[in-house]
Amino acid sequence: MKIAIDAMGGDYAPASVIDGTAEALNAYTGFDVVLVGHLEEIKPLLQKHGLDKNPRVQLVHAEQVVNMDESSTTAIRAKKGSSVTVAAGIVGKGDADALVTIGHTGAAVAATMIKMRTLPGVERPAIAVILPSKEGRTVLLDAGANVECSSANLAQFAVMGEIYSKIILGLDSPKIGLMSVGDEDTKGNDMTKEAFKLLSNMPINFIGNVEGCDIFKDRVDVVVCDGFVGNVVLKACEGLSKAVFHWLKKAFTKNPLRIATALLALKPFAELKGMGDQEEYGGAPLLGVNRICIIGHGSSSPKAVKNAIRVAVELVNKNLNEEILKKLQASNAMINVGH
Repeated sequence: MKIAIDAMGGDYAPASVIDGTAEALNAYTGFDVVLVGHLEEIKPLLQKHGLDKNPRVQLVHAEQVVNMDESSTTAIRAKKGSSVTVAAGIVGKGDADALVTIGHTGAAVAATMIKMRTLPGVERPAIAVILPSKEGRTVLLDAGANVECSSANLAQFAVMGEIYSKIILGLDSPKIGLMSVGDEDTKGNDMTKEAFKLLSNMPINFIGNVEGCDIFKDRVDVVVCDGFVGNVVLKACEGLSKAVFHWLKKAFTKNPLRIATALLALKPFAELKGMGDQEEYGGAPLLGVNRICIIGHGSSSPKAVKNAIRVAVELVNKNLNEEILKKLQASNAMINVGH
């Protein structure tokens, strides 16, 4: 198995990506990597970890880099030799089994759509993120790949989210909900109302409409929405998480007594922070593309990169796409895709 890695993507690339790749190679076996990046720039980092002489590492030069502030479509068209495009091309040709890229989500989606294409029958791919709930985890998709969707797209997202949650969360029959502004099937816009009808007749455990607060209540395992809503929810959660820890720190450092109390609570605070630690999952899969693609956060640490690679290997080994295709074959006629 080979994992193609975009060495130049992200806020702290290439250092963070190379460090994380080295950690993954040291921690796990059963795969090789294809590092794609500007070889002159990454050479010292490769030498630091001995990756330049590691038989499990193949190097591919990419002259260009997509910067985080660039438009995705413009960057892909103007920078056909960018590291993310070259890496996606390697996977698309079958010379690697999965792509790991950290950073520019739009460029990653565009590059995979062009170079890797979608699975047969899949109209749109979806980014699936894992959020903490009271006692477990909730999968949310789409988290930003498609700002505009049809009801059929949402129905396909439900199928892909179900399979992903079975593999990653180990659930036998995940509860699937449709994000809306109320529980009743009469609530929502035209798209969600139509999606409700489709999902109600599909061979999945559809529990109906859910609201944003239900993500954290253990009421639902997979939440389906369009990428506009999903990305807003995701960014709001990230912002709230940072704000809560800022408020806690401020409250516990007001005086010496509170500081002493905080010291006694360090372990519980660490456990609380770990519940929402996205670095444990490393990145989010772009479900529905032909082969595996993991997209990490732009600020990913080496630990996050390491785990993104681990998740990519796991999804390849567990035949994620094959399982999605099986379920879609049983569902697409109900969804009425392409008609």
